[in-house]
Amino acid sequence: MAKELTESKIMQALDFAYEKAMTGLPGLDSAVEMAESYMKESGSLEDRANSLVRWQNTKAATSGFVTGLGGLLVMPVTIPANLASVYFIQIRMIAAIAHMAGYDVRDDKVKAMVYACLTGNAAKEVLKDVGIQFGKKLAQASINKITGATLTKINQAVGFRLLTKAGTTGIVNLSKMVPILGGVIGGAVDLTATNIVGSTAVRLFITEDAKTAA
Repeated sequence: MAKELTESKIMQALDFAYEKAMTGLPGLDSAVEMAESYMKESGSLEDRANSLVRWQNTKAATSGFVTGLGGLLVMPVTIPANLASVYFIQIRMIAAIAHMAGYDVRDDKVKAMVYACLTGNAAKEVLKDVGIQFGKKLAQASINKITGATLTKINQAVGFRLLTKAGTTGIVNLSKMVPILGGVIGGAVDLTATNIVGSTAVRLFITEDAKTAA
């Protein structure tokens, strides 16, 4: 199945997963709703974002969470169901972090930054290639300067890297699979990989700002 993947299919899958992250799935909060619940916790913004990353990764391995992912089986593009579940889990987490930092997650430019975070440690290189410096807190002003051409470049880079990753790691290292609703959904994602993605999002959207405010 992985050999049938293309960059176009992956980007269509990301867009579908992103929309589901915005609206939520049966039994699962939207990214914004999840973010708001973590905003009520004590500690700094960075602490609360890190808490979200830790606990959402743990919850992603539970049967209740997996059952909620059944809605992804209606995805309009054919990709492995377990891969679709990973995209949803990670996009929902990253978008929640972006919302916690005050960004409009419905903005296509913020959406592109969320997608860049999916590449994990490669995000710095992806953004550098389009002239965005990862080492400093992403500012709304810098997002506003992103052009349509830059968005296209970011999405192309993300699609290429995710396609390569899916083709070389056996569909992003899912450690467990369970049958559900006639399809197969990953019951537990590779927590190490997902933690890297979450940490990347915290660094991009929050960390520098938190340090400045401290």
